[in-house]
Amino acid sequence: MLSTPTFYLAIAMFAWVTSITPGPNNIMLLASGAQFGFRRTLPHMIGITLGMASMLTSVLLGLGALFALYPPIYEVLKWAGCAYLLWLAWKIASSPVGRLQDKANKASPMRWWQALLFQYVNPKAWIMSISAVASFSLSGDLYVLSGIWIVVLFSCVNFPSITVWAWAGTSIRRWLTEPKRQRAFNFFMGAATASTLLLMVSH
Repeated sequence: MLSTPTFYLAIAMFAWVTSITPGPNNIMLLASGAQFGFRRTLPHMIGITLGMASMLTSVLLGLGALFALYPPIYEVLKWAGCAYLLWLAWKIASSPVGRLQDKANKASPMRWWQALLFQYVNPKAWIMSISAVASFSLSGDLYVLSGIWIVVLFSCVNFPSITVWAWAGTSIRRWLTEPKRQRAFNFFMGAATASTLLLMVSH
């Protein structure tokens, strides 16, 4: 099966669809791109991709099976993620308005290691990782090699996929020149971040 192109294409398509669709990571990248610009958002993006790679590796090593044996562990992670997302949503919605450059100088974008660790309380990231391993890992002697390909292809597709959201946020910067628009944008981003809880509590 590893010798057929459809195996690799299927993994890449799964990674693209799950990475580019709205979720906590992409909403926060959109907000970060708008506030800090693309270059300062790069560490955030790198942290997401590294976090996904480490989560896929963890699931391949048996963490997904641990969730199956002890469901309360996943529930704790899920609700911790919900609480953290609500806090982030409030911070985004209540962000002060003013000149973007002044705001960017006072605040700091998410660091790469913060974005990496956030994946472990991001239920969408867990769903992506567990689903990818369950769908594409091969049994027996091919398990390790298929797992390596899952991690490599997911990482290669994930980064350019989330880049779209950071670029979109950077493009919005030109529109956010008035405090009224900034306030509306902050509120919308906060509400969008909070709305991702619907995805979390439904799984």
